Amino acid sequence: MSLRIWLLLSLVFTLCAASSAAAKVSGREVEYRAGTTVLKGYVAEDTALKGMRPAVLVVHEWWGLNDYARKRARMLARLGYVAFAVDMYGNGKTARHPDDAAKFASEAMKNNVVGEARFNAALDFIKQQPSVDPTRIAAIGYCFGGGVVLHMARQGADLKGVVSFHGSLATAVPAKAGAVKAKVLVFNGEADKMTTPEQVAAFKEEMTTAGVSFRYVGYPGVMHSFTNPDADAYAKKFNLPLAYNKKADLDSWAQMKKFLRKIFAK
Repeated sequence: MSLRIWLLLSLVFTLCAASSAAAKVSGREVEYRAGTTVLKGYVAEDTALKGMRPAVLVVHEWWGLNDYARKRARMLARLGYVAFAVDMYGNGKTARHPDDAAKFASEAMKNNVVGEARFNAALDFIKQQPSVDPTRIAAIGYCFGGGVVLHMARQGADLKGVVSFHGSLATAVPAKAGAVKAKVLVFNGEADKMTTPEQVAAFKEEMTTAGVSFRYVGYPGVMHSFTNPDADAYAKKFNLPLAYNKKADLDSWAQMKKFLRKIFAK
């Protein structure tokens, strides 16, 4: 190896080490309220960064605010955002069985009022954090959470953008022309048994008719919950049509990063 190449490699390793050492991503459990309901969320951010910066809400799968949602929040924090993994079920409760998960999800969104109040409580909370620029906030969601962020976008939530990963596309309250402020990015598996081709077509037509800035990405042969490495274990344990797909996971995350940079650009 030549001296020049050795020096270049040494410089790269030094810069990477310095960057890693400078980053101080930390997470903290927080409490906030929606009316009388106590909600328990998780905020992750790089405390080495100074000044106000964009924030991203993370809405959990139907299992509730578990370690997976917290992991995604920390991943966003490493990108320089303040990330808030929100609690849609109340008191931080999580489900251990699909029957409980379905019950919790239904209770949270059955008439939309409860779910909207809890999402808006999270939005209000993160806007008040000193490190957050309240004019630059987005939301991402997984499975149940993907349906939640799409619903809030349809309702005209004050968001720069929303990203849905294998989320529900069907709605009883379609977007109205001019009402949606957020740009929309959706990732779904084309082999997802929980989302039909008819629902995909209806979603695209709904967004187009309402004049929403949106993009839909479908992954051939990919099943539901493709971003979660625990999906295969859930599928085996509960006989559910789920499957992790590393390629789709990495690709959707990479595209999300570009999307966030674009919508947050000043």
